[in-house]
Amino acid sequence: MIKFRKNIWEFANPNNFLSIANKIIPFFLILTIITLSLGLVWGLFFTPEDYRQGSSVKIIFVHVPTAFLAINIYFMMLLASIIWLIRRHHVSLIAAKSAALIGLIMTLSAVLTGAIWGKPIWGTYWAWDPRLTSFAILLMFYLGYLSIWQTMKFSDKIGDLSSWLCIVGSIFALLSRYAVFFWDQGLHQGPSLSLDKEENIDNVNVKDNIYFSKTEAPDGWRESLEFVIRMESKNF
Repeated sequence: MIKFRKNIWEFANPNNFLSIANKIIPFFLILTIITLSLGLVWGLFFTPEDYRQGSSVKIIFVHVPTAFLAINIYFMMLLASIIWLIRRHHVSLIAAKSAALIGLIMTLSAVLTGAIWGKPIWGTYWAWDPRLTSFAILLMFYLGYLSIWQTMKFSDKIGDLSSWLCIVGSIFALLSRYAVFFWDQGLHQGPSLSLDKEENIDNVNVKDNIYFSKTEAPDGWRESLEFVIRMESKNF
């Protein structure tokens, strides 16, 4: 165990880390391009339309993975920031800084694709839903984190400041994922996937995923939601 720990922390040396990273990055770059291309082509062109949402459902194939990555990249930054504050390893600080730009792109992609999907389905591009609100705040923390590094020179003091900002922002990363458990569920459904042995995939109810047609539903997402619930309740 002691030998294992010593080997792990050897990668905190920038030279050791870069010697490995420079060898494996080209492989993972090619793998990423191939898997992303296959996933996008398959999801957009070879999957059927939803019986309610039509072709709009295909936006979810981009929205959900980008939202998932936006949250988990922030958790990776949180872990790297804690390591920096405790052990003062510069590699962890550089890892958090490098991941922030990718996380920002994923967050913006999730917000934009969610807005595009939300207009025909919810009747609006934006609503102050708990997950949407916490995600918007998370986006601000990504921007704030990157702004610190862009406006100030690299130093241990800036590393401390950015790390503490990351730790505070992790609250909203948690809210983005778990707000539906202890806050108002809003427009979003609960978790789609679960470790529950009886029900691993969520049985989404009528309120969660409704297709709003422009000709039948009134303007405004709240009015649209109430309208469709009234219409669907007649079928039960």
